[in-house]
Amino acid sequence: MNISLGVAKRYGIPMTVVLGIVFILWYALAIAMNAQAVIARVLPSDWSVSQLVVACWNMSRPVLPTPHQIIIDIFNSMTQWPVSSPRNILYHAWVTGEAALTGFVMGCILGIALAVIIVHSKMLDRALLPWIVASQTIPVLAIAPIVLVILGSLGVTGLFPKAVIAMYLCFFPITLAMVQGLRAPPKLQMELCHTYAMTPLDTFRLLRFPSSLPYLFPACRVAIAAGLVGTMVAELPTGAQAGLGARLLVGSYYGNTLMIWSALVVASLLGLSLTGLVSVVEYWVMRTRRIA
Repeated sequence: MNISLGVAKRYGIPMTVVLGIVFILWYALAIAMNAQAVIARVLPSDWSVSQLVVACWNMSRPVLPTPHQIIIDIFNSMTQWPVSSPRNILYHAWVTGEAALTGFVMGCILGIALAVIIVHSKMLDRALLPWIVASQTIPVLAIAPIVLVILGSLGVTGLFPKAVIAMYLCFFPITLAMVQGLRAPPKLQMELCHTYAMTPLDTFRLLRFPSSLPYLFPACRVAIAAGLVGTMVAELPTGAQAGLGARLLVGSYYGNTLMIWSALVVASLLGLSLTGLVSVVEYWVMRTRRIA
């Protein structure tokens, strides 16, 4: 209990102060950015400062919406429509989150497989690792339309193309972290495995892979956030009808800044949730490992 209170005091107060400063600056910036349109279209000729502030903070189509407008828009979207409706933002969050998680799992499988191959083969280490690093020099905005067009020509649509884009961003940090983690066991422990005539599979299962877990999970947190970004990018060039990326696209078409900001806020909350999910799995796995 005392530890929890200490952590709350150590991190809670600074975070609250920073959040308060951000909100104050946000509301002030909303006045500055919305004032011109409000004065021209909304206020009477003899307007006062208080009228200006209230009008700037409650515009129906603001240049910069205020936090309370975003919260109200998200709440109305969640409560006034069923979850299965495209008007409900939870529906779009589910579509994006499903593709991001699928791409994350695919990226984990690909990244771990590549790391195992690289660690166990010096030739493939020299042959593959430079190309893996070079693959990340291609912007996802450039590669997403290419992948989507190729898979679309093969009749592959829906979730899988978006998951492939997410996988492209996920596998890189996992591969590098796993290579480092699989090489982490000290030389003495590796020699002990050779002394007991352990097979490469047993060495991997009992020594290399457990030693790589402290490297794997931080990379997974980075990867799943990157995968979410990749999923939303993949939803943009296709004119997708569902997903947070599609929500952003519709909002930009109609100049609906509230829709855009609501999608951004929900995307950030979704990213935090997915990262938190990885952290929960990490805690459970590392705790089980310590008990064992």
